[in-house]
Amino acid sequence: MSETAPSPFTDLVSRLLDGQVSTGQVAVSPDGTRVAFTTSRVDLEANTYRRQIWIASTDGSSAPTPLTAGDPGETSPAWSPDGRHLAFVSRRGGDPSDRRASLHVIPVDGPGEVRCLVERPDSLSAPAWSPDGRMIAYAARVPHDRYSKSSDADREPRRVDSYYTRLNGEGWVYDRPNHLFAIAADGTGSPIDLTPESELPEGGAPDHSDFSWSPDSLSLVVAASRHAGWDVDLSSDLYRVTPNPAGGSASVERLTEGTANIALPAVSPDGSRVAFLGNDDPLTYPQNVRVGVLDLGSGSRQWVSEGLDRTFEVTSGAIRPVWTDTGQLLASAEDRGTCHLFRLDADGSTPPAPVTSGRRCVSAWDHRAGTTVVVVSGVDRPGRVMVVDGGSERVLLDPASALVDRIAPVGWTHFTVPCPDPTPGTDGEIDAWIMCPAGVDPSDGSSPLPVIVNVHGGPHTQYSETFFDEAQAQAAAGFVVVMSNPRGGSGREQAWGQAILGPKHPVAPGTGWGVADLNDVIAVIDAALDRFPVCDRNRVGMQGGSYGGYMATLLASRHAGRLRAICSERAVNNLLTEEWSSDIGTMFRVEHGVDPVTDPEEYLRMSPVRFAADIDVPMLIVHSEDDIRCPISQAEELFITLRWLGKPVEFWRFPGETHELSRSGSPFHRRRRFEIILEWFTERLAAREV
Repeated sequence: MSETAPSPFTDLVSRLLDGQVSTGQVAVSPDGTRVAFTTSRVDLEANTYRRQIWIASTDGSSAPTPLTAGDPGETSPAWSPDGRHLAFVSRRGGDPSDRRASLHVIPVDGPGEVRCLVERPDSLSAPAWSPDGRMIAYAARVPHDRYSKSSDADREPRRVDSYYTRLNGEGWVYDRPNHLFAIAADGTGSPIDLTPESELPEGGAPDHSDFSWSPDSLSLVVAASRHAGWDVDLSSDLYRVTPNPAGGSASVERLTEGTANIALPAVSPDGSRVAFLGNDDPLTYPQNVRVGVLDLGSGSRQWVSEGLDRTFEVTSGAIRPVWTDTGQLLASAEDRGTCHLFRLDADGSTPPAPVTSGRRCVSAWDHRAGTTVVVVSGVDRPGRVMVVDGGSERVLLDPASALVDRIAPVGWTHFTVPCPDPTPGTDGEIDAWIMCPAGVDPSDGSSPLPVIVNVHGGPHTQYSETFFDEAQAQAAAGFVVVMSNPRGGSGREQAWGQAILGPKHPVAPGTGWGVADLNDVIAVIDAALDRFPVCDRNRVGMQGGSYGGYMATLLASRHAGRLRAICSERAVNNLLTEEWSSDIGTMFRVEHGVDPVTDPEEYLRMSPVRFAADIDVPMLIVHSEDDIRCPISQAEELFITLRWLGKPVEFWRFPGETHELSRSGSPFHRRRRFEIILEWFTERLAAREV
């Protein structure tokens, strides 16, 4: 495959990508009559994304209209308490390497001009108005003085004294942490740093980006790890931050006991309680993230979502709980490939009750004054903005309607497969799906088609009933697509996710990576080939990214003749070196149950690069050079090993891209990635002459 030759899939992929739009944050106005939401649209010609904010009437009385132009891009809409203004974040740098960001306020109905309240040299996020409308709090990165120098050659060296210093897609973050700021909403005065590092206890994490105002506007509740040893025990707490009206340092009061993992606080309308997401044991992962409530008067804390053994930290992005006018809570959870909104009693007295249902996914939502707005997507339709009113739903906007008309996305068929050696505490069924090219029935075996099996990353994530451009591209290129959610993933009982914890894990020992999960994927492959005649069992390939890439490399040595070609993308190939070099290095001990210093053999035992000599199919390796979640060295180890052994291998490296290449990389690189993978599978899975 040439680096410069035109690809036969350019037109197909361009039609899929150009104008592809996703709907993100949703913010309902205080009186429930309007909703602001963000969209992100791919501009393939300009090789960028157009991000803008829209406004819609929730009763449908007026057509949705864009509030901002989308260039350079606006996000994070936040309503003023009187509903007359909207705060939002914009980027003015132009150059992707320029992190400058600014906070603006715009009158929703006019008259008046857009006002810039503050500009930051680094990123700014999560603006929120105080309930009295006088202040806007936000998080912003505070870069160390070394960043005042334009060249690395002139900068002071970094002194590293904690494990987590970088973040994929952000680079170095320990010396540019998020502080919590507040600024007068009318633009007078200067921003106040509410969490300066000078006031931080020695050894505490300086990052503060997750907060909620108290109803009296006098304080904020913040989730943070302000204690020494946070990077070892991995716990986080709730704190009350009270600004000093005289202008001095804010007071900080710890509200929880330091033994749990707590995030996304939401103070109740009466100020007596705080809802949040979290779990009790930060050193055991995965766990199904639960909804908790803290009583600020007594200090008692309880989990209120126990009646539903599902995770409330969803793959599409965790959303903080929202209090309703009746004192209940709304929160979203995954369930066997779906994601829905649930209503919970704040005392946990009854199981969470679904607000939405069906084989689809709620990816974003908000609720105010009795009005609930959701973004709902399906396999064959990207997210639509809808109002939920009891048992009825009303579409406000379908941002992707033009894309749907142009490419006509296809649906899929859901099926289940029994687990080999089922895990106790689960029903032993693997959820799986098959997608065929347009007009092809999976039961039609008259002209069997080549198959690509996909395995998701995580591992504690799920394939969902939502639009997935990877599957759509493969089906449009003439492949049958098979996907599944094997053990170790989310959307199921906690025991399902913990089935692949390490056999030496002190709390919930499982099979370790590459046993129960691998057996599940093989079972799904065999079931699909047996049940669906459209599948050509002699032309089966497999693709996976991240943890899915781990499974791809491992399957290359364990597939027992089932597969003809495998693409391993942004993979973990050596668990030992991954624990040393990843931006979340040392985190994997909470899954494997042992650390890499005292028991390196346990990490090597599960590393697929050790079995490279047994790989007997062509391998395609795809990796991003700026990936620090699974560093490029993971791909280099595999490539060098396979090439040394004389195995057929092809290696493509994407400059300037991170772990998120396939989801949010530059549109040009996303297109090239699709072209490379589709062309490679087409060549390797071509029908053989008899």
